[in-house]
Amino acid sequence: MSIGELIAALKADFPEVSISKIRFLEAQGLITPERTSSGYRKFSGDDLDRLRYILSAQRDHYYPLRVIKVHLDALERGLEPPAAAGQLARAPRQPPPVDGDASTPSIDAATAAGTGELRLSREELAANSDLDEDQLAQLISFGLIAPRPGTDYFDADALLVCRTAATMASYGLEPRHLRPFKTAADRQIGLIDQVVTPLARQRDQAAQTRANRVATELGELCVALHAALVRGGVRASR
Repeated sequence: MSIGELIAALKADFPEVSISKIRFLEAQGLITPERTSSGYRKFSGDDLDRLRYILSAQRDHYYPLRVIKVHLDALERGLEPPAAAGQLARAPRQPPPVDGDASTPSIDAATAAGTGELRLSREELAANSDLDEDQLAQLISFGLIAPRPGTDYFDADALLVCRTAATMASYGLEPRHLRPFKTAADRQIGLIDQVVTPLARQRDQAAQTRANRVATELGELCVALHAALVRGGVRASR
């Protein structure tokens, strides 16, 4: 939509919004609309959602722009904004509600985040899994977790590993005890690669799509088989 259409979409909830306000927020780096070849701004639905968040955060909570930037960064990484200054962003225990609640500006976090893919810094990962730095360092050194390739961020799978490790620690199991899980997972990945690699080497799109689907299905089957074997073994040992 054009900037005029954007203003019209916002006016009902934010009567004071103006073109100069939108341009100011753009200059501050809070929004980055696309530009046409002739230089006109074109705004997407995501831009509209982002602006609703910014404007409601200013109006309802009197947040300064520097705080709103921190919140937007958290939302873009699939996190819940910090509850107070100086606190770390939190990873949701479950998907965020669509309608929000009274304590935060009204916007769906997943919508504001775009893809909603979870990305946590090392400090955020520790805080969100209740691990101390030594435990986290051990998980990394044993290869149980690692940042996403080419980044310093950890994803949702790393968070699940850390939260699981933290719970297992309450039973006296330390990160070093979890190394066999990594070994078993690597072997299962090797089996999956044996099946998928011949498909992935084919250049047509249909083969690539099938390779991705087969990899996903085999991964889920490995998880189900492992869980069944552990459950059966535990029952047999009691």
